[in-house]
Amino acid sequence: MKTWTPKQGEVERKWVVIDAKDRVLGRVAVECARILRGKNKPQFASHMDSGDFVIVINADKVKLTGKKLKQKVYYSHSNYPGGLKSIKAETLLIQKPDKMFRLAVRGMLPKNTLGRAQLGKLKIYASDSHPHQAQQPQPYNF
Repeated sequence: MKTWTPKQGEVERKWVVIDAKDRVLGRVAVECARILRGKNKPQFASHMDSGDFVIVINADKVKLTGKKLKQKVYYSHSNYPGGLKSIKAETLLIQKPDKMFRLAVRGMLPKNTLGRAQLGKLKIYASDSHPHQAQQPQPYNF
């Protein structure tokens, strides 16, 4: 018996559109991570990039449950003394909704070069229009 693994040339990549309007951030991020990794395909292999491209629209209309909008804080550090910066989720959603979404999905992907390659296939837009019409993306149904 031999275990079959897909080759890099055998992987067919599709484009998927996910509308995040009035959906919970974490729930949408989970589906994005699954599609980016390729776990929704029967030929999934954990050691290779077999996922599809994901386009997220209406990222600025995403919801957060509970008191997260007021209380959740995102931290970043410049690696200099005193370089700790913090921003609340409410402010980040207004200023950079794509960054909030990217951080949520990034935490669900592998922390290596494979995860960075998979994150590169994620396209996030705050409005309901996107410049990827030529790829003929299919809408994703939850």
